[in-house]
Amino acid sequence: MKRTLTTFLLFIIFNFVYVICNAQSDSKPETDTVILNRIEQWQDLKFGFMAHWGMYSQWGVVESWSICNEPWINRNGADYYEYKKEYQALNKTFDPKHFDATQWAKAAKEAGMKYMVFTTKHHDGFCMFDSKQTDYSVAGPDCPYHTSSQPDITKDVVDAFRNEGMWIGLYFSKPDWHNDDYWAHEWATPDRNVNYDIHENPERWAKFKDFTYNQIYELTHNYGEIDILWLDGGWVRPEWSLNDETIEWLGCYSRIQDIDMPRIATMARKDNPDLIIVDRSVGGKYENYRTPEQQVPDKLLSYPWETCMSMGDSWSYVENDNYKSTRKLIHTLVDIVAKGGNYLLNVGPDADGQLPEAALQRMKEIGEWLKKNGKAIYGTRPLYPYAKDNIRYTQSKDGKHKYEITLLEEGEYAKVKEIKKL
Repeated sequence: MKRTLTTFLLFIIFNFVYVICNAQSDSKPETDTVILNRIEQWQDLKFGFMAHWGMYSQWGVVESWSICNEPWINRNGADYYEYKKEYQALNKTFDPKHFDATQWAKAAKEAGMKYMVFTTKHHDGFCMFDSKQTDYSVAGPDCPYHTSSQPDITKDVVDAFRNEGMWIGLYFSKPDWHNDDYWAHEWATPDRNVNYDIHENPERWAKFKDFTYNQIYELTHNYGEIDILWLDGGWVRPEWSLNDETIEWLGCYSRIQDIDMPRIATMARKDNPDLIIVDRSVGGKYENYRTPEQQVPDKLLSYPWETCMSMGDSWSYVENDNYKSTRKLIHTLVDIVAKGGNYLLNVGPDADGQLPEAALQRMKEIGEWLKKNGKAIYGTRPLYPYAKDNIRYTQSKDGKHKYEITLLEEGEYAKVKEIKKL
């Protein structure tokens, strides 16, 4: 009996130590040289294309957030429950008959973009890919698009961009507001978080973890080699990762929502060992680079990073959106690159799958500038003093070529000059 008790206690202690050690390991940055080398290659790309597209594009409203019952969200006085019901039924009318992924990819390549990140599923749970885990998708029987010859939109996007020689990144929302094991129908949804007590319903949370794992398995195994797994919904995170800012995201119940990233990462990298994983805002081993949103840091950062930014005011399609000028976009790219970052520029396709003409025109003009001046952008690294007044500095990785880029006045694009020394 004493031996049995001793063995049991040792087992408990071993598991406790194992969990603590793993948590500490996961909280530290990645050290695998395979991943680090891949991140170094990614840093050479500098300029990427992002697309927020989903059933919400039919209404021309913000992606997903209008069905979240938080006080900062404006639905123009509409009744929340009726609005949510109508929004969640948008899958029944989503039928982008003029969607052409090849046109997207060619426009992105012409713009000088080297990689892409596509929203396969946003927080509302509607899948832009053929998932066997749910019928709430473009390939589901309730969606008119499922009758098309090839209803898996993600496959079309991946194939088209890969054919243009671009890196493939897939955006995936960890929270899923359509899944009954995340937003359970029995209870109200007061905020963005899981709406039941995970400790009192562990089997339900386990089902959601498996659902998430299985969907990410589909994305990382059904579309050939994927370069970037871009995970959103940073309130779904382990306890070790919380800080004063992020704990506020956990809402009124402050529930820890750990989906077991070590398990997911191991699976995702089984056949793709150099996959870059971006578990946004979480930090640690599975946030291989950081993603400041809609902003450019004011100084050089000590870690790999990428500014993700919308071309207009909205991530998703809004009619007559206020697009940034070509000059502003080029200058933003230059500023980011001089500080060591990449620029992921988002365009929201309309309900029919078309990129807005205003966005296409800007992409074309950026590409024309990059054809002349790309040597000061692609494959470069920061050059001290990086940014001074209206001047930005870059250099080739071997340090043999140094560039001074002047951000000119209104109506003129940035001017590049190679310099011998500062």
